[in-house]
Amino acid sequence: MLRIDQPRGFPRACGLVLAVAAGLSVTPADARTKKATIEASTSDVGLTVTAPQMRFFTINDVLAKHDGLRRKASGPVEVAATDPSARAGVAGDAPRLPAISATTDEPFGLMTFRAPEGVLWTKWRGVKATMTSDAASIKACNQDDQRCSPVERRFVAMTRSAAAETDLRARAEIVNRNVNEAVRYVGDYQHHGVADLWNAPLTTLLSGLGDCEDYAIAKYALLLAAGTPETDLKLLLVRDLAVRQDHAVLAIRIDGRWSVLDNRRAALMEGRDLQSFMPLFAIDHRGVSLFAAPYAERPHHESETDIAPAANVDISGGPSSDLPLQL
Repeated sequence: MLRIDQPRGFPRACGLVLAVAAGLSVTPADARTKKATIEASTSDVGLTVTAPQMRFFTINDVLAKHDGLRRKASGPVEVAATDPSARAGVAGDAPRLPAISATTDEPFGLMTFRAPEGVLWTKWRGVKATMTSDAASIKACNQDDQRCSPVERRFVAMTRSAAAETDLRARAEIVNRNVNEAVRYVGDYQHHGVADLWNAPLTTLLSGLGDCEDYAIAKYALLLAAGTPETDLKLLLVRDLAVRQDHAVLAIRIDGRWSVLDNRRAALMEGRDLQSFMPLFAIDHRGVSLFAAPYAERPHHESETDIAPAANVDISGGPSSDLPLQL
């Protein structure tokens, strides 16, 4: 408590009160002025505060950096030569692979590969088993005519007429003509009541009826029995684009070129005659092969299933009104 009666203490107290009041009276504007003064003094010293810059990079930059590190560690990278002559003197421990030929000796000039197991394999194995079983009786008939059945005698006679011709083209023409004359076309559905059935040669010659597969199989067996190498014979399953129907023919290699025996033609077919055929399967002593045809979607041949109906052909062998040619 201040006392007035103390003259010397009163001035000191008033001075103290005035000093405190002056300190509390600092406004926000004064504070900002002081802050600016501090910053100005800091800049004079050279202490500038800046935010770090952002760095962008791509995955290619990262890979390039790593490649550079590897090159420094392992030395310069040598690029393999693409010129065959430049690679002649290069030694390596990699196995040497056989060269792949750009051409093929298969029909239509197309590569083939083994077809997956399926209906075609089953049908072909069944026909071959029957042909093997019939071969013993045919051989006995060929040695002794008295031991021949009528159909075996007919088969042997057709084989002998073909074997007597040494020229392979003439032999093929004889077989093609003889089988076409001996068999009358009829679809499997009308003949057997099923969509597709392959018969062995003796069965076809005995009935005198068959479809395109039966013609081709009989010609295959006759040419084989006449001495034609099995490597020169192939059954071909094709799509005939001219009539938009599946078809089967026999191909024979004569002087390095393939010709086709067709039940619709008396003469052999080759070259431009085959332009309407889209090759699907090749069948020979090795089994069933698929043609590596350059088609986006390969159509299914009717022989690949037992469900699809057979070609619409009259029992007399003549084509129906919606087919321009007999298959």
